[in-house]
Amino acid sequence: MSKIIVMTSGKGGVGKTTSAASFAAGLALKGHKTVVVDFDVGLRNLDLVMGCERRVVFDFINVINGDARLKQALIRDKRVENLWILPTSQTRDKNALTKPGVERVLGALRQEFDFIICDSPAGIEKGALMALYFSDEAVIVTNPEISSVRDSDRILGVLASRSRRAELEMEPVKEHLLLTRYDLGRVETGEMLTVDDVMEILAIPLLGVVPESQSVLRASNLGSPVILDSASQPGQAYADAVGRFLGDSLEHRFLTAERRGIFQRLLRRSA
Repeated sequence: MSKIIVMTSGKGGVGKTTSAASFAAGLALKGHKTVVVDFDVGLRNLDLVMGCERRVVFDFINVINGDARLKQALIRDKRVENLWILPTSQTRDKNALTKPGVERVLGALRQEFDFIICDSPAGIEKGALMALYFSDEAVIVTNPEISSVRDSDRILGVLASRSRRAELEMEPVKEHLLLTRYDLGRVETGEMLTVDDVMEILAIPLLGVVPESQSVLRASNLGSPVILDSASQPGQAYADAVGRFLGDSLEHRFLTAERRGIFQRLLRRSA
């Protein structure tokens, strides 16, 4: 059965679009027909990260408004079989996302794809709420910083209370944690939270830990999901996260051996 997965965060700049692109590509590489949809109306970065910005003719909003058919707006990835992109508009605002229109488009995508990855804007503005509302599962993307984790905690509250599944009293949205920009050196000096710290606060299953690396920026500049760079640590980390999502039992790589609780370190700092 087709699943709608929202990639979301409370804070901007955590690597959410990068994660959406790599996660979608990873699912497609595993043989699943996958589409990644840009919900960030007005900003539109997904097509840049996917390297298809020059191929955009029609977009998500054109389809919602009936100005184009869904097949006209979908862009097939040239590198990964089974992967498509549905870009959004750079000239409209978030009000162009209507609930009936989004529901109709997602319903049509469900008929064609195994996985629909929604690249949500950060926070809880209209585009984000729309992507969250229709999700079956959610990947919470956060950095190991207290402000990012706190904002992600708020997103968990929205998922629990304002999703369609919550409204209809269905099984709750299944939540996963993806920790990005993890810097071992800064964690060990106490400048960043440890994985245990983040999990203690958010209390949701850990899907993956993506280390800080210049390879992520290089891949974005090239318009290629970093998961396709299998020699890089982030590429390997995203591949592992996709494997875990699909049920593989994989150890977490790129973690520090040091485990300090958040409260212990706060006390040490104040001393």
